[in-house]
Amino acid sequence: MADKEKIPSLSTTELESELLELRKEQFNLRMQRGTGQLANPSRFKSVRRDIARIKTRMTEIDRSSA
Repeated sequence: MADKEKIPSLSTTELESELLELRKEQFNLRMQRGTGQLANPSRFKSVRRDIARIKTRMTEIDRSSA
């Protein structure tokens, strides 16, 4: 999982792989919530915010290269 301090230093490919990991985790959390097995509901918020941070960084990289 990416720390918010680590995200700005990641390359585009690293960001994409991290985003994929977080999306999988988000899906698993949704499945756990649906079956009533979710142990840490606050994890939803942090995963969602990490996804937003990565997407923002990817947009910044795209705009700076254009």
